[in-house]
Amino acid sequence: MTNELGSWSPMNPDEVTHLLGRAGVPWWIAGGWAIDLHLGRQTRVHEDIDVLVLRPHLPRLRERLGGWDLHAADPPGTLRPWPVVEELPLGVHDIWCRPTPAADWCLQLMVDDLADDSVDDGADGGTGGEQEWVYRRDPRVQRTWRTLSGPASSPQRSVLAPEVQLLYKSTTPRAKDEDDFAHIAGVLDSSQRTWLIEALQLSDATNVWIEQLRVLTSP
Repeated sequence: MTNELGSWSPMNPDEVTHLLGRAGVPWWIAGGWAIDLHLGRQTRVHEDIDVLVLRPHLPRLRERLGGWDLHAADPPGTLRPWPVVEELPLGVHDIWCRPTPAADWCLQLMVDDLADDSVDDGADGGTGGEQEWVYRRDPRVQRTWRTLSGPASSPQRSVLAPEVQLLYKSTTPRAKDEDDFAHIAGVLDSSQRTWLIEALQLSDATNVWIEQLRVLTSP
């Protein structure tokens, strides 16, 4: 895929797992791939691949991507180089990654925040497990960050819970987001649908997905 910000040759989930598997901090396959991995089948072509990460863990992930060419979407819709010595500004949530400046983009890091950024690295069972992930479009929507992993996760690779991914897709959904919702909404269990309904009621009370989810949840 080519757009005004450059060409894409996205990695697949297995390649991402090989790249980030030893980063020592949590990360989650996100975007459309999170939906397809939950379904257990690929429903469409994926023009990019998203990986959700937590802001306090960026230094460790940056080390894992040592030597790569990383650009921050700052402001959104544009890209600028992200120097190694710079702490990513709090308002920046999107990093494009490629092995060299001459290569195609192949990985997109989506940076989310915590209610308390003093989280540990998540790898040793420390107290960081109690801290809350914050939905960046409405900080009233929170959940313990360890619960971000959906049923498609494995010891080698975490996959973002489908209800969380749908929440992100719910804002001005594109055709592919509507397709993803149509594929996955009926597969969600009652607790996943209930969480998504409640999150949407807080963040976007007029969203048309609310009623569709209610219908699916009704006996």
